Amino acid sequence: MKVVILVISLCTLFLSIDKVQPLNILGIFPYAGKSHFFVFDKYLQELAHRGHNVTVISYFPRKEPLQNYHDISLAGKMNVLESVFSIYRSYWQIFRTSIFLFSSGTENCRVLLQDENVQNLWKTKAKFDLVVLEQFNSDCSLGLAYKLGAPVVALNSHVFLPWQYSRYGITYNPSYMPFHFFEGGSKPTFYQRVERTLFNAYFITAFKLFVQRVDQNTLAEYFDDIPPLEELAKDIKCLLSYTSLMLSGSNQFPTNVIEVGGYHVSQPKPLAESIRKFIEDSEHGVIYISFGSMLKANTTPKDKIEAIVGALSELPQRVLWKWEGKTLPGNPENIFISSWLPQNDVLAHPKVLAFFSHCGMLSTTEAIYHGVPVVGMPIFGDQPANAGFIEESGLGVQIQIGELTKDNLLDKFKTVLEPGFKSRVKLLSKAWHDRPMSPMDSAIYWTEAAARYSNFTFQNPSVKVPLYQYYGLDVLSFLVASSIIYLFIIFKIFSCLCKSKKSTRIKKKKQ
Repeated sequence: MKVVILVISLCTLFLSIDKVQPLNILGIFPYAGKSHFFVFDKYLQELAHRGHNVTVISYFPRKEPLQNYHDISLAGKMNVLESVFSIYRSYWQIFRTSIFLFSSGTENCRVLLQDENVQNLWKTKAKFDLVVLEQFNSDCSLGLAYKLGAPVVALNSHVFLPWQYSRYGITYNPSYMPFHFFEGGSKPTFYQRVERTLFNAYFITAFKLFVQRVDQNTLAEYFDDIPPLEELAKDIKCLLSYTSLMLSGSNQFPTNVIEVGGYHVSQPKPLAESIRKFIEDSEHGVIYISFGSMLKANTTPKDKIEAIVGALSELPQRVLWKWEGKTLPGNPENIFISSWLPQNDVLAHPKVLAFFSHCGMLSTTEAIYHGVPVVGMPIFGDQPANAGFIEESGLGVQIQIGELTKDNLLDKFKTVLEPGFKSRVKLLSKAWHDRPMSPMDSAIYWTEAAARYSNFTFQNPSVKVPLYQYYGLDVLSFLVASSIIYLFIIFKIFSCLCKSKKSTRIKKKKQ
């Protein structure tokens, strides 16, 4: 009996050793967006903590060394993107956004491939078990991964961009699927469906012409055997999508798109004494306000700031506001302003009752994590889609900046501050946390699985199906042609019978 137990124990040990065998992983993150990399950084650190050897190409090298983590720094080669965009959305602004996305995507590709340390990877024929990379505004990294001969796991930090659906075998339907740049959620109006249809076609076409084609040519300056980037995109093993069922609802994701929204949220740390005292001394609780880098003192219209301050002045709650300005209109005593606040730690405090937000994915995720109701005012990028998720899930309400007046905002705050609303949000948060595996464990598991089973194809079969077969055009053509032929034969038979009867009648008359 003891021998059997010993054998079982040894087998278990060997299996566990095989399961946690360290991987040599390359991370490619050529987009200079700090808010994007902030999400991925937590995941990359966790890979290193779990014993994997992680080499990361990015604009954000670590300030402090971390065991098993190695940087290939692109810092200083492009401006880090914390820029402020217009707070008013328009078709012209969306067009300008597309130009920014496309031009920065192709520039990212050039900077990546020109870097001497990056070039050393393929010149020295470095061996990697896996490449993890961001899916955003360029597929250039896929060409580098192909040259290194490693399977790919992709990551995102937002809802899908228009050109990303087809590579995972998803057909975009504007009737109920969110669009990255527009509001409307899963219940768009007729006008919003028209918007989505037209802009979806524009973004897909423009990305292929002005990004993929340019990146393909840039890669050809260094390699002569890179397949079409769209084909490489279809060979991605899996996508770790920064979304979650309880926030964004059911969707059409295939099984190789794994929802891992929330892995960036860490355990809250103790607050600074001044902030802690301000919150805990509040008799009626606290409202927290942050718009990231989008809404700043020197770019925000004065009447909008006055509307916000006016609404807050009629509420009994205290206010913590991430605001880089030195003062606010009227210098209200119940508002604590600071150019930086530890958002996750603030939202974790039980006396924080509401969050006035720009609906960035990180902020939205932290709000649902801690069960804090949201008043969302989307400004840019995926924020309109996120605002739709917030409202439809029951996490909060939204207000457009064009509708922002003191009275409108006051009504929104009163809605989310109702005890019943708060209790529903707490239940939503509980459901969000109720998963068989934590978001980080899920992300790490599928990363390791993609390396362990690199010869397996995880993709949706539909990505390799020709368009005419996908839409059943060949079957439809066959059925239509068969019906036409069948009707033609019936017509001919009927015509012949009629002619025969007519001929018979004529003969009888002659007789």
